[in-house]
Amino acid sequence: MFKLISFLIHGIQPLLVPICFVVAWTVIILVVLSLWAAARDSVTTAKQMHQIPCTGCQFFTDNYRLKCTVHPSIANTEEAINCSDYQPKTNPYLY
Repeated sequence: MFKLISFLIHGIQPLLVPICFVVAWTVIILVVLSLWAAARDSVTTAKQMHQIPCTGCQFFTDNYRLKCTVHPSIANTEEAINCSDYQPKTNPYLY
């Protein structure tokens, strides 16, 4: 039994270096692709979040308990991007 295992190990040994080389580069490429996808998704999400106009609206209270007096449930969310009640602040010192 030991001779059979020894024979198999010696038979596979010349293939171990190329197999390990391919596996190592595959893992590196998958990590890089995963990081690239995460960065791409983060940029897409950030661009979408920067379209939310709530902080420039006169109804935005900047209070964590009541963010918006008109639509408190959608304030600072993606649903507020096309808010029909958006009114820009005319004088930010008054609000």
